[in-house]
Amino acid sequence: MKTILFSVLIALSFSFMSLSNDGDKIPAATLKKLDGSKINSNTFSNNGKPIIISFWATWCKPCKKELDAIAENYPEWVKETGVKLIAISIDDARSSGKVVTDVKTKGWEYEVYIDENQDFKRAMNVNNVPHTFIVDGEGKIVWSHNSYADGDEDKLYENIQALVKGEKLKH
Repeated sequence: MKTILFSVLIALSFSFMSLSNDGDKIPAATLKKLDGSKINSNTFSNNGKPIIISFWATWCKPCKKELDAIAENYPEWVKETGVKLIAISIDDARSSGKVVTDVKTKGWEYEVYIDENQDFKRAMNVNNVPHTFIVDGEGKIVWSHNSYADGDEDKLYENIQALVKGEKLKH
């Protein structure tokens, strides 16, 4: 009995470890640009500077709240750290038309792509939104956070600043 329990615990540990993307490169998946053309996620880069990848959906109020909160300070973030935010909508073909409307209405200055088939979402092990990742200048995923509460954008920016300074990130 102890052997079975031990085996189950080890299997669970490995399955949870595989859900973490820390240190992994951005996986390849085809996404749709707002103009309808295609882009591959493995081409995301920012000239050696950090990237924030934020998964969201038009029907997700916390997602929009997070992206709105970041938008308030985003120009300063870019100026201070060179960070780039890439917002990935997981809306399917039925609701993806709302993405362009939301982006224009909100005035978000982010790169926004649509993951209609949710291939990128699956490749990044995203189970629910909002889910936010920090990618370092070498394209490695170094931090992730799921959900949103007021003030999370400040913690996100503190981690971006720490990354740029070569300091340890807070999880």
